[in-house]
Amino acid sequence: MKKIEQTIKPYDDKTFNTMLAGSYVQYMRSCLIWQFVRLIVINIKMLKVVVKSH
Repeated sequence: MKKIEQTIKPYDDKTFNTMLAGSYVQYMRSCLIWQFVRLIVINIKMLKVVVKSH
């Protein structure tokens, strides 16, 4: 176990990388029309949950 801890260092460039968003994802995140559509869909889902609970 000690041997593994010595070879792997946390937050090293070899072991810790984050995925970058592609151009399509960046566009969808900044598109106001798409955000409005998602808002409507989420609100409808929330209304379903509230109606079922009452």
